[in-house]
Amino acid sequence: MTDKEEKLRGLASTSPGLRRLRRQATADCPEFDLAYTRTGPPSTRPVVVLPGGPGLASVLPYRRFRARAAKRGVDTIMIEHRGIGLSRNDTRGRDLPRTAVTISAVIDDIAAVLDQEKVDAAVVYGSSYGTYLACGLGIEHPNLVAGMVLDSTMLSAQDHHEVRSHARSLLWDGHNSDTASLARTLRTLIDEGAHDQAETSDAARIVYEFGGSALLQRFLAQLRNGCADRTLSFLSNIGGQEIGEAVAVPYWMEFGPVAGIAFTELNYAPDPDGGPFDPAPQFSSVASKYPPFAGEPFDIRSRLPGFRWPTAIISGSRDLRTPRPVAELAHSLIPASILLDIENGHSALDTHQLIALHVIERMTQNRPDQLVTPSDEKIIRRLPIRGSSTRFLPHIISIRLRLDKATAFVRRLTYLRAPDHRGTP
Repeated sequence: MTDKEEKLRGLASTSPGLRRLRRQATADCPEFDLAYTRTGPPSTRPVVVLPGGPGLASVLPYRRFRARAAKRGVDTIMIEHRGIGLSRNDTRGRDLPRTAVTISAVIDDIAAVLDQEKVDAAVVYGSSYGTYLACGLGIEHPNLVAGMVLDSTMLSAQDHHEVRSHARSLLWDGHNSDTASLARTLRTLIDEGAHDQAETSDAARIVYEFGGSALLQRFLAQLRNGCADRTLSFLSNIGGQEIGEAVAVPYWMEFGPVAGIAFTELNYAPDPDGGPFDPAPQFSSVASKYPPFAGEPFDIRSRLPGFRWPTAIISGSRDLRTPRPVAELAHSLIPASILLDIENGHSALDTHQLIALHVIERMTQNRPDQLVTPSDEKIIRRLPIRGSSTRFLPHIISIRLRLDKATAFVRRLTYLRAPDHRGTP
């Protein structure tokens, strides 16, 4: 173990509220200790928060989130996903085998933690991949669910069809008046042949999700003028390391140990269709290392009409990974649900935590309908952005664009001052 790993493990191991649950050996899994946290004042209706991924840890990345929740009096349980971080090894110090890391086993872990904590029912908050786990818990253990929050909803291993069509409608076909000019600029860049379609469309998705239309317009304009190549390279590397390496950041992002879920159960690497904004190429380079898609454990869409608990569905207006049509479908199928449209990209839990906490408070108070009243909508619009380090990404992109522009200017000035070009226009 490196010094960095030792430090991160020590930090994770000293997290407030850390607890462990011994999971007994099964035919597919050796005995191991499942780590989880419980923070905030104890209550009869805690909130179980399930982050995205798979691969994202719970204990270390969300320390600040849990501190904010505790200050608001929220009783929060977060479970370190088996195979990751403090739940990665068996009792003999070996990595859990792939056969032990399945969606059904993870859902059983959630139920086991609630049993150990003597919780009859909880509000279950899922973000992105965590929404799939939340729905799975609702299917397998409906008695444990008092309410549910689906933040950036994922419903099926076939969601990539909606992902493709929604992104293309906005940023390629320009069907939305707010993005029509962006789509024209992007298509022109690709048609001119100077930039790779997959790389450029994926970079455009990141800029749009995190920075909005104005920043994307600036990026595309500079790219067309040859003044954004380094920014493009930077954007192309975002996320690539997380899936390209088994452990990108120990105790934080560990994709490799749980990639069997991503590829074998959730079809993260479907066949590419050759068009822009296709999520498949992002994962295709590493998919060959893992078993192919075999089928998902649940038909969630067919089970949603049976969800009889209050459900809040959060959908970011700029979310291109778990797009609005999927959230709208969930809303249409879940009887007691509300759809909360927020000005945001993907995952309020990660990028706009004060909204996430506001929704959690309303759900634990059993007042979800309040979320769509004018007074709450006003509160939500005024909440400052707090979240993970990705909240700084728009500023980083903006700074990189300025540097790219300055570099291009200096390069051009140097060229003009060269003896062979002195005096030329």
